[in-house]
Amino acid sequence: MSDRPRLLIVPAFTEVEWSTRRLLEEWAEVASFELPGVGDEPLPGSEVASFSRELVVERGLQELVRRNWDRFFVVADGEGIAAAVGVADARKRDVRGLALGHAKLSFRRDGDRAPINGEVWSAMAQLVQQDYVSFLRYGIPQATHGSFDEEHAQRIIDRFPRELGEIAWERLGRDDVPIGELLEGFDCPMLFAKHEGCLMSTDEGFEDAVAAFPSARTVAVDEAPAVSEEFAEALRSFCLDVEEPEMS
Repeated sequence: MSDRPRLLIVPAFTEVEWSTRRLLEEWAEVASFELPGVGDEPLPGSEVASFSRELVVERGLQELVRRNWDRFFVVADGEGIAAAVGVADARKRDVRGLALGHAKLSFRRDGDRAPINGEVWSAMAQLVQQDYVSFLRYGIPQATHGSFDEEHAQRIIDRFPRELGEIAWERLGRDDVPIGELLEGFDCPMLFAKHEGCLMSTDEGFEDAVAAFPSARTVAVDEAPAVSEEFAEALRSFCLDVEEPEMS
């Protein structure tokens, strides 16, 4: 049995978002997967209308069973955090820690201190419908404050089918998971990451997450956590600090 930390990365749209995976693999066992219907991953029912966040959670749990992992960290960023919390909730006793980029307590888009900028989300949703390729190539880089360049966006385009785009954007961004309430049931260390300058996730949403879980370790980075080397280093420090008592 390896004594390296085990990381399950739950992607937001496709596992190729995580350009820092190579850095994580230097010190951890890293597992990830494609969302149902993305790349070569089959979509149950074969119809895009069957896509749901619940299928993403199920696929994550299948990956844990396939690898026979009974101790692991769950890691996610952006739209992937609701599914990640769902995976962790189903395997609560086995989770060593939870690391969330663009941390927030919900995906609410309206009202006071909304964690998601509703105007930006709506503009992106409209772009998905009108010009899917432009959404991936230009919309995502703009919404993430330049974190995803055009080359990285092209890799996502190559993996993510156009016919799934509109449905996935709407359903993965739906405010139907009480993230904050679920996190209250966890008895494990947490790492919350803020993406400075993000147009989609609000400062208030991150501040409220930190206020609700003051024991969580925090980090602020200039790029989306999935592509941030600074976040990769913070994650390394977090995981090794958690595992050190058992490794010593």
